[in-house]
Amino acid sequence: MVGPRLAGMATPATEVDAAGQAVRVTSPDRVIYPATEHTPEVTKLQVVEHYVSVADRVMRALGDRPTALERWTTGVHEGITLATGRGDKSDAFYSKRVPKGAPPYVETTKVTFPSGRTADEVKVANLATVGWCAQMGTITFHPWPTRSDDNDHPDELRIDLDPQPGTTFTDAVRVAGVARELLEELGLTGYPKTSGNRGVHVYVRIEPRWDFVDVRHAAIGFGRALERRDPGVTTKWWKEERGERIFVDFNQNCRDRTIASAYSLRPRPGAPVSTPMTWEELSGLTDPRAFNLFTVPGRLAGGDPWAGIDDIAHSIEPLLALYEESGEGEANYPPDHPKMPGEPPRVQPSKKVAAHWDEHGQRIED
Repeated sequence: MVGPRLAGMATPATEVDAAGQAVRVTSPDRVIYPATEHTPEVTKLQVVEHYVSVADRVMRALGDRPTALERWTTGVHEGITLATGRGDKSDAFYSKRVPKGAPPYVETTKVTFPSGRTADEVKVANLATVGWCAQMGTITFHPWPTRSDDNDHPDELRIDLDPQPGTTFTDAVRVAGVARELLEELGLTGYPKTSGNRGVHVYVRIEPRWDFVDVRHAAIGFGRALERRDPGVTTKWWKEERGERIFVDFNQNCRDRTIASAYSLRPRPGAPVSTPMTWEELSGLTDPRAFNLFTVPGRLAGGDPWAGIDDIAHSIEPLLALYEESGEGEANYPPDHPKMPGEPPRVQPSKKVAAHWDEHGQRIED
């Protein structure tokens, strides 16, 4: 018989079976999510077990993709913030390069960032890799929309419906329904999921024939068509112009821009999970927090809403046609990207002095 554990004594490491590969989990009892009014605390071991339990489903989302890791190494506790830039110091940060000490079963793939720099990023080749990343503090997985044999041509279009201040998840759900109608009219099949927070994501598998610039233009074209169809939608890049509408974040389709994968935990109270839905299920959902680490396992016995996502890869030509038909031209890129041809001035509209810019959007030097 093992006696009571002495105060301050470290919990022994344990192992979790990930499709036949043992994944060692250190500090398994470490609290990653504190208890809330509606959910008990979540330990590090439970986080690893969550990812292993969703097995084929999480591999459908991550398999063979370069994946950035959002790591909360000491847990999701009050006062911990996510470091988003170089030099930021925090217990939560992004790993865009494979962490040191990776076991032999963790493979890598080379990616090129907008700056032209390259890095070896985690390639999710097996379930054990997902488990090991969770052991290394990964809460959320951020896969590229590419497969590792060609990281320059996306095979996935991502429609990110982002509620702005004054709007709600229910508004995002309503707009998702309009997005579904537009996709179906264009002959495209969309697969929705909760973001794990307030938004909705819709994924469309596409033929990997276009580069990131084209796929981003396809997202802009779709967003502008949705904007014309529904006054509660905006594609305005500057926050001061968005108003109380649902923002279609087209820049999530840029190189090195990623969003939380299906079945990813999110760093918010209650351990919410970004959860795939059927369109019918999504239409009746009012509180995405209902889908969390404790409730998602109950869905696994039923059918997988995304089981057919890889069956058809679509052309984005109809969306590129929408981009051209809009007549609005290029939209702003994120600030970490180089200035792109035809891009509008990177200055807030309220701060723009017309006399300082020429008709092509170039700064007139004094």
